[in-house]
Amino acid sequence: MERVVIVTPAVYGTNNDCTLDAIRQLGSRARGVALVSPDATGPELDRLRRAGICGVRLNFETFGLTDPNAAVERFQLASSQVAARGWHIQINTRLSVVEALERHILRGPATVVFDHFAQAEPALGVDQPGFAALVRLLQSGRAYAKVSAAYRISKQVPDYPDVAPLAQALIAANSERILWGSDWPHPDAGRVPGRSPTDVRPPLPVDDGRVLNQLAVWAPDATIRHRIFVDNPTRLYGF
Repeated sequence: MERVVIVTPAVYGTNNDCTLDAIRQLGSRARGVALVSPDATGPELDRLRRAGICGVRLNFETFGLTDPNAAVERFQLASSQVAARGWHIQINTRLSVVEALERHILRGPATVVFDHFAQAEPALGVDQPGFAALVRLLQSGRAYAKVSAAYRISKQVPDYPDVAPLAQALIAANSERILWGSDWPHPDAGRVPGRSPTDVRPPLPVDDGRVLNQLAVWAPDATIRHRIFVDNPTRLYGF
């Protein structure tokens, strides 16, 4: 792996200092995605851009925001924050919210990245409610899907065969709008009663080699894998 994209995790809230420090140490081979407050000022966002940030993340799922109307409102605010900077919006959310956001994404100025299969449920397959909206957004070119953190939705560890139909359907929809992510170091960010998203917990025990190898199962064509690993992130993150 020659290049990386570092995403600020929920445990830091909207403090992006750790991400910015990592980008400084890695230099031009790193980019970052920040968590920013709704009232972040223009000068603060410009400072992040100069430091290597190229997108903002809306972490709806981790912070328990599941109301589609509230998600649309927050998305529209984020769109206004990124519009003048050429950033994308990375969203960790579920399919019901994807469906609510679809027309706003198609009409808006910002490109969107949906994290972690958009929390699709493997047991419900490709015909589950909301999955078609995700496919349509990929086909439109206005959104990317990140085939990452299969362990968060799968019931079949360690190779996640139940996730394969979802991954293959997304790749088939538009392989030029698929990203791969490790989700390393696998923070235990699941919503558990009595715990806050900012609680510090040990990382989940995930075999990164096995996770990486699954892309060859989901995308057996080497040209498509190169597209997912190299071409797509080069275009989106501005390497």
